[in-house]
Amino acid sequence: MPLKKPRLEQSPRRILTAHAGLALIGEAIAASRLDQAVKSMGSYRGTDHGRVLSTYLGLLTLGKSDFEAAEGVRKDPFFLSCMGLKRGLSAARLRQRMDASAMDYARALDQANLTFLQQAKVPVTPLSCGHVALDLDLFAQDNSGTHKEGVGYTYRGFDGYGVMPAYLGEEGWCLATELKPGSENSQNGFGFVLDRVLPAARSLTERPILMRLDSAHDALENRVRAQAEGIDFIIKWNPRQASAAEWLAHADGLEASKVKWEAPREGKRIATFSVDETRSWQGQEYTFRRVMRVVERTIDRKGQALVFPDLEVEGWWTSLELSDDDIIALYRGHATCEQFHSEFKTDMDLERLPSGKFDTNTLVMAAGTFVYNVLRWIGLQGLIGDDSPVRHPAKRRRIRTVFQELISLPAQLVHHARQVWLRFGAHCPSFAAFKRVFTQLQACASG
Repeated sequence: MPLKKPRLEQSPRRILTAHAGLALIGEAIAASRLDQAVKSMGSYRGTDHGRVLSTYLGLLTLGKSDFEAAEGVRKDPFFLSCMGLKRGLSAARLRQRMDASAMDYARALDQANLTFLQQAKVPVTPLSCGHVALDLDLFAQDNSGTHKEGVGYTYRGFDGYGVMPAYLGEEGWCLATELKPGSENSQNGFGFVLDRVLPAARSLTERPILMRLDSAHDALENRVRAQAEGIDFIIKWNPRQASAAEWLAHADGLEASKVKWEAPREGKRIATFSVDETRSWQGQEYTFRRVMRVVERTIDRKGQALVFPDLEVEGWWTSLELSDDDIIALYRGHATCEQFHSEFKTDMDLERLPSGKFDTNTLVMAAGTFVYNVLRWIGLQGLIGDDSPVRHPAKRRRIRTVFQELISLPAQLVHHARQVWLRFGAHCPSFAAFKRVFTQLQACASG
């Protein structure tokens, strides 16, 4: 007997949602004291600033960065209830208000972001050496084919923007995201980025900070600044015009106690050693240590002998008094930034920014930073414990996993006995984790 086909019907009164996790974001916004951050701005032509920012933060939580998405939730009672709004905003009004107060909004969100991290008492896991990692690394956003303000030719070979985020700890808490014109060198204005990031990092941990940077920031002023700030660093050396052959000859000439030679296979040998270099900066001399690694290959991995040796040289500036191998191993953790970058660009749909104005896109990234941290915290609190709907073990969860397991949950909004209830299905596997996270966020909001 053939199965009967379903018939369609729309309930006139029942309010359902496929994104019950918006309730978590609403509590996180309350915990961040966002209303206090924008209170000094007053109102603009009858539009409350908190209403504008809450609307956009809710849209980003749904994975929607475009302004037109506001029309889809403008009359959604569940969205409005979670965001604490009496009425929704049109897409045009949302765009206009964000354009008009972009930088003021961005500063308010930076303050709210730090307040949330403090109120939630986020865990900041140190490295094996006892330091807390502070990773800064530029990534490119592909906005080719557009005429947006600030779009330029990036180091990745396409037109777009550059974004400089700062991640703290093994969890990857994002302290700030600096939007830069695509053609601008990442070192330009780097001192101002540190002015924003270092006080925030110190407010979240009392442990010593280890700043890790790639070779784009191999500048003497960065090492001097780190020393003046009392923080340690590992910065990848930029070889520029250095000769690998000369460095190999230097390693061959060192005493056995000052260089470590390894031969992982036939035809390949590796030399690891340290050198001290003294340079002058603003009339004062500074001496810094650089760990060097030189690799010589006379036979490739397939066993083919090479006519000319293949030479490779790398280096890492550091202020740590650890072994050469430990320094190199600590820097490898800097590569985790690439995963965090991909979560911004793909999981949160912030690859192509929605506005043609540079300041507004700066605001979009500030909003994305706030939502990123909230979702990261939700993932740690709700998807790591024994009642987590995700079964495989992990130290942290991707933003996409948080979307799937705790944000995109079906539920019913019920008004009963002068109260509002959010009812989940009888077999919802994420209910226990959702309830625990929701209760913790309420405690943060009231604390």
